[in-house]
Amino acid sequence: MGLKRGFILVSLVLLLLGGVSAFTRGFNLGIDFAGGTLVNVKFKEAPPPENRLREALAQQGIDPSKVVIQPISDPISGIKNEVLIRLPQREIGQKTGSPESELDVEKRAILAALNTFNPPSEVATKLDLNTISRDRLREVFLAEDPLRLIPGSGRAAAELEYTRYAEAIIQYRDREQGGLLRDLADLRAVQNVPTALLQWLPQRFFTGNAAMISAEIVGPQIGQELRQRAISVTLASLVGMLIYIAFRFEWVYGVAAVIAVFHDVLITLGIFSLVQKEISLNVVAALLTLVGYSVNDTIVVFDRIRENLRLRRREGLVKIVNDSINQTLSRTILTSGLTLLAVLALYLFGGEVLSGFSLALLVGIIVGTYSSIAIASPIMLWWQTWRSQRQARRPAARSKVAEAAPSRKERRATASR
Repeated sequence: MGLKRGFILVSLVLLLLGGVSAFTRGFNLGIDFAGGTLVNVKFKEAPPPENRLREALAQQGIDPSKVVIQPISDPISGIKNEVLIRLPQREIGQKTGSPESELDVEKRAILAALNTFNPPSEVATKLDLNTISRDRLREVFLAEDPLRLIPGSGRAAAELEYTRYAEAIIQYRDREQGGLLRDLADLRAVQNVPTALLQWLPQRFFTGNAAMISAEIVGPQIGQELRQRAISVTLASLVGMLIYIAFRFEWVYGVAAVIAVFHDVLITLGIFSLVQKEISLNVVAALLTLVGYSVNDTIVVFDRIRENLRLRRREGLVKIVNDSINQTLSRTILTSGLTLLAVLALYLFGGEVLSGFSLALLVGIIVGTYSSIAIASPIMLWWQTWRSQRQARRPAARSKVAEAAPSRKERRATASR
């Protein structure tokens, strides 16, 4: 407890830095909260430089300064041939008001941007089989009729056959090849598709250098609702823990624990603002995990303090708190250290998708372990000391009032006069 002022000063500095960054730079809110479009793009080889991707998007009317491009590496092979492109919410011509229509516009813009990385000669005369949809492929089959089914079987029967062939080709591309064909020769493995049709494909199609694996859109209202829910869930968890700890120990312990947890969450969010790491629903899940983990460490210390208070009633509170922290210190550091190693491995090797989640836990475990020792206990100690001093002043004040008041005999003598 001799270093408690220094610990509090360190916490205040971290909170101040995080607060200044949050008010000046803000938070890098993900698509879940800010709204916009998230597109996963896969390339045959390594993705082109980021500046070239931004230039291609700018040609489609997308502000490149507001686009976030995040490479994705395969957690097993480590190959980086995918990117996540985050596009901000924007006004798109005359909106129809439905998210699907906006998503279609954004998908067309992305596909047009990706098309700039294909050979111009191929783009001018052929269609990209890596970006074409099943319905569009069926339409091309019907229009070209490479198997001459319409004259012999009629248009309705030909449409059924070409629909089946188109579906088989697209399913093979998406399920077996991960959404990207490297060569038209790969389609030889597709079953129930005539060889004549496969041999005809190179006349009309080519396999582009990139494909859009997935695309999703989150409207601003949905993002705002998710933000409100995330805040509500976090606050509700803090209130629930306050009630439980107040019932299990004393309400002073509950207040100290909640302040320490709130301190952990604020510092973690401040670091996310400083490094401009994206805050997504995964990060919110990590913060809720952090809340429970931090309170668990704090309760271990508080439980030892309560036990020592019963066993060592004649000793001072400061010494009891110090001894309790020392008795639980090795256990706290050991358990937190082992958890930290697991989270560190997740951060280093878990890929970009889990990087935000693991970073929040990584920072939170360090700060939470620190706060359970250096923040929660001093707050409880200061509160108990202030309450004891206040209770000690009350009898002294009463005795002074009693001494100043006249006795019964003096009042009778005064009355007889």
